[in-house]
Amino acid sequence: MADPTALRDDLDLPVRLGPRPPRRVVSLVPSLTEAVAVTAPGLLVGATDWCSHPADLPVPRIGGTKSPDVPRILALAPDLVLANDEENRRPDLDALRAAGVPVWVTDIRTLDDAFRSLDRLLTIACGLPRPAWLDEAEAVWSPVGGGSTPPEPDGPRTVVPIWRRPWMVLGRDTFAGDLLRRLGLRLVHADHPERYPAIPLPELLACRAELVVLPDEPYRFTAEDGPEAFPGTPAALVSGRHLTWYGPSLVTAPAVLRRALDHPSGPGGTGTS
Repeated sequence: MADPTALRDDLDLPVRLGPRPPRRVVSLVPSLTEAVAVTAPGLLVGATDWCSHPADLPVPRIGGTKSPDVPRILALAPDLVLANDEENRRPDLDALRAAGVPVWVTDIRTLDDAFRSLDRLLTIACGLPRPAWLDEAEAVWSPVGGGSTPPEPDGPRTVVPIWRRPWMVLGRDTFAGDLLRRLGLRLVHADHPERYPAIPLPELLACRAELVVLPDEPYRFTAEDGPEAFPGTPAALVSGRHLTWYGPSLVTAPAVLRRALDHPSGPGGTGTS
């Protein structure tokens, strides 16, 4: 294993682990929970209430991603906590570090970021062999714009709401936006100054988008809740896990997302993912 004093996470922060690979890991990120659980069953000793995959994960729950129970995490005596710069609050992570717990933070904004970050987290931070599912994920994404310079999208102009009250959409520099771009969609707000801008509905309608993509997380859009706000615009209801999670779900994400995107509801109709 590499010199523990030299390890640095995605934010280039030092992570000082012990002389042996971690044996008790707590994950504060659903994507990373699934990645570790599938790669090394038994390594996880705690996860958030939102960590829904694997469905039968038998570990204690330590609260939400934004509201973890720090004393409960400490009581689990982890030798590593996994976090994400976007999903978790820095004060919570600082509290864990202050208590002497190593924290590895990921920062993922593109598909390439995900592949690099997952490899480092699993092989360097957790000391595990590189999993076969990660190789498979890279292989299945390669034909749909894999690599650092995917082709420019030429598909429909697309709006991607992620919240409804207020309306918020994918803006610049997001992992989900990069996946949709690789699948050929042209995101209307890809160059917005904010990553998740709040856009009033009249402004969204004025964009005259050719497609609206409605994921089922973080806001749970459904056939009855979402498409009706965009009359005359085809709506694709997609799996939020396959659009926003980075982990084993990446293996099936291209096919799952493509099926939904290729069969949107017609203007004024309803569709399913």
